[in-house]
Amino acid sequence: MKRATIRDVAREAKVSVASVSRALNGLSSVTPEMRDHIRKVADRLGYVPHAGARSLSISRTNVIGVVLPDLHGEFFSELVRGMDRATASRGYQMLFSTMHADPDLARAAMMAMHGRVDGLIVMAPQIDPAQFGELIPGGIPRVLINSPQVAGTDQLRVDNTAGIEVLVRHFVERGAQRIVHITGPAGNLDADERLSAYREMVARYAPTMPARSVQGDFFEESGYDQVVTLLRDGEPFDAVLAANDGMALGALRALREAGRPVPNEIMVAGFDDVPLARHLGLTTVRVPLDEIGDVAVARIVARLDGATHEAIHHQLIPNLVIRATTDRSATP
Repeated sequence: MKRATIRDVAREAKVSVASVSRALNGLSSVTPEMRDHIRKVADRLGYVPHAGARSLSISRTNVIGVVLPDLHGEFFSELVRGMDRATASRGYQMLFSTMHADPDLARAAMMAMHGRVDGLIVMAPQIDPAQFGELIPGGIPRVLINSPQVAGTDQLRVDNTAGIEVLVRHFVERGAQRIVHITGPAGNLDADERLSAYREMVARYAPTMPARSVQGDFFEESGYDQVVTLLRDGEPFDAVLAANDGMALGALRALREAGRPVPNEIMVAGFDDVPLARHLGLTTVRVPLDEIGDVAVARIVARLDGATHEAIHHQLIPNLVIRATTDRSATP
């Protein structure tokens, strides 16, 4: 089958070849509306930019693209490390990029991969679901991690509800009566799911307890600042459930600086189980980062080899890890 050329895209889109080139390279001289139009035509025709064009039946780049949020921290470094091991063990290299919540910047990050990689792994919990499907380039195998759903595309999702459930139940079983949840950024898929699950599980396991929450942003300083504020305002609480380990560690630092005993007076738990959480004795739920990388890369390779066609929806179940910040029988 003859591969589409840039001239085919230009003819179908009724624009010049130069306009197609500028649009697919993310240049600002093309309006967002025109860029969307050209990209949709290119995807429909299966066009791959000439610089990376190749016949998959003859040769490959042996590169898998990975696009992650523009967030720093141990979670993402561990995730990248796991993916790197998974790609290397299968004879592939990894091309890594970050994206922002801005749709144009996200599109540019993914379009930069076009023609350079055999498959694409994307994690985009911060992108508006209504726009996400239009951002993902077609024509190559794709795996989405904790991202809005796209029909016909492999999906890997952390079961946020299951993770929050075991944490809330753990707190309640240890006598917590006033839990405070430090959320992730509003509009982030993971943060929103964890907040919703927190409210649901408090209603289930402690129906007389108010489901209190304060706004965080997944960074350690927001956990620290929110606990400092709660202590300053005299807000009563005996447990902190943070939406990730970074904020939980910030909360733990604030409590220790204030001389508030952990866990005998206030318990603290996070979400993810990054290496620092293990070193500092933080109770959390462990997200299987190695499994994420291995399953995602395996799906890309299987699709490239023609071994699979149906899309999968794979749930990753976090496991409770009890440590000193909630274990009142141990010395913190």
